Amino acid sequence: MTRWLITGAGGMLGRDLVAALTEPTAPYGRHARRSETPVEITAATRDMLDVTDAAAVASAVSGHDIVINTAAWTDVDAAEDHEDVATDINGRAVNNIAAACTVNGAKLIQISTDYVFDGTATTPYPETHPTAPINAYGRGKSLGEQLALRTGGYVVRTAWLYGDHGPNFVETMLKLAASRPTVDVVTDQIGQPTWTAALAEQLVRLGTAALAGTAPPGIYHGTATGEASWHDLARTLYDLAGLDPDRIRPTTAENFARPAPRPAYSVLSHDAWAAAGIPLQPDWRVQLDHALSEPGFADLAKAARS
Repeated sequence: MTRWLITGAGGMLGRDLVAALTEPTAPYGRHARRSETPVEITAATRDMLDVTDAAAVASAVSGHDIVINTAAWTDVDAAEDHEDVATDINGRAVNNIAAACTVNGAKLIQISTDYVFDGTATTPYPETHPTAPINAYGRGKSLGEQLALRTGGYVVRTAWLYGDHGPNFVETMLKLAASRPTVDVVTDQIGQPTWTAALAEQLVRLGTAALAGTAPPGIYHGTATGEASWHDLARTLYDLAGLDPDRIRPTTAENFARPAPRPAYSVLSHDAWAAAGIPLQPDWRVQLDHALSEPGFADLAKAARS
């Protein structure tokens, strides 16, 4: 029996992680590495566990073999005005979890972000590239990475997440299709659209390998393969959903001024997975096609077509 603690378990990724660990056929469908060892899962939602409370974290981690920390302040723009609070959750709270994992001999997998980079690269960022965040959210997450790594933890950077259990770009685009004839989407931000169900499967594999001692601690990039602009993603989404992709019109980021600057290019390389013997995630288009067959997105697509 291995005991897993999922923090932030009520969120989009957290809920898919619980499903990946508990459902006989995980959401991504036959791609999970199913361990022969039985698992016991503690799904700690935000209401159940405040990760900024060191005593509460110490109590929650006790008795667990592995902790996957998905708890996070995710409002990137609001973090600009509330950086101390956002950094408490995304950065300093990781020290509470890492310390508790050290005391209990538990493995820590800390979820991070592409926003730790400045976006000035033109080729995929390797795991070893120096961080240079350009917004408050990225600075907090970068601190969280450092605190996890210094105690031998695992950091998994991800990006452009969408899934059934939280607000996201794919959901927004399908809802807009039902109410607008056209939608303007930026062409000058490039990344890797990643389905939370696919990432959850990869995290289960990593956690299983970490417990077995076959995955070295360090940084891993947990994103889909391939790359796309938001405009590419929206057009492909409409095409797969049976909608006219020409309803997606090109624009640039300067027409969507937001409080927090975004990296223009945040494609991540995936070299570290080979050392752990864990396969890469599929191409983002394959993931999107699978996601649209799930009930939540399928219902939104149907509504958009009607």
